[in-house]
Amino acid sequence: MNSRFAMNRRRFVAALAAVPLAGPALAARDVLEVYKNPSCGCCTKWISHLRANGFDVKARDVEDITAWRARLGVPPTLGACHSARVGGYLVEGHVPAKDIQRLLRERPSAAGLAVPGMPRGSPGMEADVEEPYDVLLFQTNGRYAVYQQYGVR
Repeated sequence: MNSRFAMNRRRFVAALAAVPLAGPALAARDVLEVYKNPSCGCCTKWISHLRANGFDVKARDVEDITAWRARLGVPPTLGACHSARVGGYLVEGHVPAKDIQRLLRERPSAAGLAVPGMPRGSPGMEADVEEPYDVLLFQTNGRYAVYQQYGVR
């Protein structure tokens, strides 16, 4: 009976040793914090898009989104109608959920993603006519590169 107990104890200790390795995988999802104007309908639709794609979203109504954008570190030239933070990154404007998921999976060296303005056809700005738009990977100094393109050019 002692050898049986010893075997079970070894398995238990081995399983216990593996728990710290699983820690990050078991951690809670990053909360996507959105800063938006209280009366913005397209911001609310964008938040619905994020939630439908598995994001845990905390919306914060603010009166001066421009001031919040500056406080967060989003370059003014990339501004849109709402700003967000998730996983150490910034998200500005109507960025599709799949691009945010890719950002969090790949973890590039950048400040975040932006879709400047409010292009028709982007998440939260659904319309009969869709405009082509780019999702930009940006640095806090204003430099950026195209991360993903949408629509016919």
